[in-house]
Amino acid sequence: MIEVENVGKSFTLHNQGGVSIPVLAGAALRVAPGECVALVGPSGAGKSTLMRMIHGNYLADGGHIVVGGVDVALADPRQIIALRRAVLGHVSQFLRVVPRVPTLEVVAEPLVTLGVAPEEARARARALLARINIPEALWPLSPTTFSGGEQQRVNIARGFVHDYPALLLDEPTASLDAGNREVVLSLILEAKARGAAIVGIFHDADARGRVCDREVDVGHFTPAAA
Repeated sequence: MIEVENVGKSFTLHNQGGVSIPVLAGAALRVAPGECVALVGPSGAGKSTLMRMIHGNYLADGGHIVVGGVDVALADPRQIIALRRAVLGHVSQFLRVVPRVPTLEVVAEPLVTLGVAPEEARARARALLARINIPEALWPLSPTTFSGGEQQRVNIARGFVHDYPALLLDEPTASLDAGNREVVLSLILEAKARGAAIVGIFHDADARGRVCDREVDVGHFTPAAA
């Protein structure tokens, strides 16, 4: 479902004379349906860079990144948007939404975009918001006013509202208390059980041990190690 083959990435600092900073070289990864793989390695190894390339936020310098049959490294923007809409879900650490849009609509929006009837989409959004313990009184409000932990839970609800065949999870339990952490781990295990291929960054070692099938050390793909 997710295949990364011989992927490299460097960044050019145009404001510093065009200096090129190599970050990754020869990165390789395969994630099967129903499998969760953790990206590990020291700070600066390129974990977030690799995840952003899989999501299509960063363009790979070379190689192939195939998700659900689409090579993200070669796809045009329309193909990437379509992939994100139906196949590749993403839970980031930071909430980025249009201000003043109610939380219920923020969570339901991925389903509405796929053509699900609005009331059906809202029903699933309500169920998830209740499950992750966002008080119903907050649902009509914009999540931009919420605490960091509440915003993260809205991100999680939005990322799990559709049964994406592939999921990218960036520190999904980082700001959560013990109870909500358990809810999120349950959602991840349920996604695995239905066959989702998952790539995650988990600094929480216990969470990583409970939901991940194996680890890939991104440090092995740094240019010095390649």
